[in-house]
Amino acid sequence: MAAEKDITEVVRERYGNAAQQVMKGSLAGCCSPACCSGGQELMFGLGNYDSSQVQNLPTLAASASLGCGNPVAYANLGEGETVLDLGSGGGIDCLLSAERVGPSGHVYGLDMTDEMLSLARANLKQTSLTNVTFVKGQLDAIPLPDESVDVVISNCVVNLVPDKERVIREIFRVLRPGGRIAIADVVATRPLPEEVRQDQAAWAG
Repeated sequence: MAAEKDITEVVRERYGNAAQQVMKGSLAGCCSPACCSGGQELMFGLGNYDSSQVQNLPTLAASASLGCGNPVAYANLGEGETVLDLGSGGGIDCLLSAERVGPSGHVYGLDMTDEMLSLARANLKQTSLTNVTFVKGQLDAIPLPDESVDVVISNCVVNLVPDKERVIREIFRVLRPGGRIAIADVVATRPLPEEVRQDQAAWAG
């Protein structure tokens, strides 16, 4: 497997570039047209959201959607809950979650990419929401206290981290007793060839 540090930096660069594309007015993308064609592109990004969910969101929050699902749709969020979004990107799932937990709840968006954090904070400013905080950090070292959140969500980001067991341990550390997890992600159903495991671009994509 490619070195963890190298993978992390490649992922950081790829998604930093994606954020910059969005800020310049282009749609972000996690894969090329060659690998996402024939309707497969609907498996990623806005294709996972009902139009009524995103119609009132800032345009750039929707444009930056790079997920492979919609964790908010099945997280069953309730008024007053505290939510952590791992790999929050441009903030789409944080903004949707904030509406559901209401003013008495709170949403933390965690991302390691400065460009994505800047984009997410800019998107937040275009809303009237006051219950969202974007935090810089990595999924395998979450900068929140033990037992501090009710729900952890994530949208196609855990697959980007080399040590997934460490991520799971961190999730359980920050969850309160009885807490919930709602993760949409890509899962390998069989062992990957070594040449793929060594391909940093494949990891980041």
